[in-house]
Amino acid sequence: ESDLATGRRGKRAAYVEQCLAELCGAEAAMVTNNCAAALVLILRHLTAVKKEVIISRGELVQIGGGFRIPEVLETSDAVLREIGTTNRTTLNDYAKAIGKNTGLLLKVHRSNFFMGGFVASPDRRELSSLARKKRIPFVEDLGSGVLTDTETWAAGHHETTPREVIKSGAALVCFSGDKLLGGPQAGIIAGKAKHIAALKKHPFFRALRCDKLILTALQHAAEIYLRGEGDTLPLNQSLQADPKQLKRRATKLAKALAKLPVTVAVAEGESQVGGGALPQANLPSITLDLVPEKLSLKDFATRLRRATSPVIGVISGQRFRLDLRTIFPEQEKRLLRSITESLS
Repeated sequence: ESDLATGRRGKRAAYVEQCLAELCGAEAAMVTNNCAAALVLILRHLTAVKKEVIISRGELVQIGGGFRIPEVLETSDAVLREIGTTNRTTLNDYAKAIGKNTGLLLKVHRSNFFMGGFVASPDRRELSSLARKKRIPFVEDLGSGVLTDTETWAAGHHETTPREVIKSGAALVCFSGDKLLGGPQAGIIAGKAKHIAALKKHPFFRALRCDKLILTALQHAAEIYLRGEGDTLPLNQSLQADPKQLKRRATKLAKALAKLPVTVAVAEGESQVGGGALPQANLPSITLDLVPEKLSLKDFATRLRRATSPVIGVISGQRFRLDLRTIFPEQEKRLLRSITESLS
């Protein structure tokens, strides 16, 4: 790790941190090994003296792998101060809960589910204003994180960006480096320089640092976004794929399979974004539907998973279905070989 300007030992993540800060519109940024780790680090630091974390009951969510936000927060030795109800929390609920032992206000983005009907929660700008007035930090955990506008490809659904959170006045925001960002698994923290500097000095950060391979991959993704080429990342190519182009590709694949012992059809379908994001958005897609003549669908699926180039699809409506959004053009030859191999 060498600093090219001074010739002395450099800081491993300095460049990628600068890139991420620029993308988020933040004073500074840092990287941990995942978003849960980022949140625990934040809480360990900000609740070192004042233990209480104020959070809405409507945001005590369960994330991937069965982990629950309350359990994650409690590992930091913080004390949860739950306010409001499942469906409604007001700014006054936050204001009344603030006391001499309040360490921070925490907002957790409901990224993998949504609530409708008789619901209410304060805007993050209101929370930022209240936090500044009371001289306590306001922190938001965005979960999946996204750096570009989603409305154009997600049927008008908007996913909050880290830049929007920082612009609202939050002291810190944390989010994932994979998922909707499209990089490697990592936890990114962005915000006020004084908080980032303190987090980097925290002894617990040593256990959460990323290695050089992760930082290099994250740097590559960040540079692509900074060049305005985020659409070229594989994730975004899948999310933004044109159904008309997908149909042309599926039709071509169907023709290539015509002489094999399998019934092939091209059909319309829907894709879910996944990655704990945009739960209301169903993306129109095209599927390649296969029904083998001499194999059960279960055996066919098993053979495809065990093929030289493994293929994973879904059994639905008495058909084995492949979503063309999940298959890149350069993978089509290998797909055809795997299907041929599995039918032999």
